[in-house]
Amino acid sequence: MPRRKPPEAVDPGEEPPAPPPLVPGVARALSPLVRRIVAPNPGLMTGPGTNTYLVGIDEIAVIDPGPDAAEHLDAIAGCGGDRIRWIVCTHTHPDHSPGAAGLKARTGAEVMAWDSRDGLEVDQKIKGGFRIEATEFRLLAVHTPGHASNHLCFLLEEEHMLFSGDHIMQGSTVVISPPDGNMTQYLESLAAVRAIRLRSIAPGHGHLIEDPKAAIDDYVAHRLAREQQILALLVEAGTSKIDDLVEVIYVDVNRELHPVAKRTVHAHLVKLAKEGKVKGRSVDGKWSAI
Repeated sequence: MPRRKPPEAVDPGEEPPAPPPLVPGVARALSPLVRRIVAPNPGLMTGPGTNTYLVGIDEIAVIDPGPDAAEHLDAIAGCGGDRIRWIVCTHTHPDHSPGAAGLKARTGAEVMAWDSRDGLEVDQKIKGGFRIEATEFRLLAVHTPGHASNHLCFLLEEEHMLFSGDHIMQGSTVVISPPDGNMTQYLESLAAVRAIRLRSIAPGHGHLIEDPKAAIDDYVAHRLAREQQILALLVEAGTSKIDDLVEVIYVDVNRELHPVAKRTVHAHLVKLAKEGKVKGRSVDGKWSAI
């Protein structure tokens, strides 16, 4: 029977093996301390579904319990049982935090997040710098506003793995939706995360990212290129509405996503307005270059 080649022995020019599909309800080990269970909520905005992570063996922290779906919460509880001590949420968007109450009812674990909001009730509010000290691991909260003002990433210090929620995703960019979303803060948060020594990023959607700096650099380059594209279009048009900009910029994107794209274009324009490069205010009003 032929032996499988270790990753470092892959022949030059060979394509690396594709990661296994993200199957809802199946616990998959990503490292000695981390398992992932994908929620059954695939869609245009969630990709294959929301990733829930279980960190630890004897004591477990669950990161992002996901939607309030009984089969998903049963899978998490079945995997971690009474060893689940903490439930932490990266933010309170509806695909990440609604399952917290149901998982707490199943396990008795303590719910932690930036604050109680959007239906989430926390037992403890946590800020950047807060650390869970378990017997086997330390999990550090990193405040990363931009996608949401209450967004936290979590750094597993033993493995230099960052649980990024919706701050960084695999396979797609991130929606920034004012007023709670803020493009200036988002770019600043990306820079802050890039300064951390990381081996991998475990995103809220998609597969494990194993080249963190390259992924962050791609995100920053994309956002800055989009900003210049928006500014150039405004200079050329003189005055334009966001809907018209979206029609040009996202011509090759599924039209069902245009309302979402509109929010991110608005976020770019708010940033440019604060920098004195454009003027305008309303998401449905007219904007012009200065």
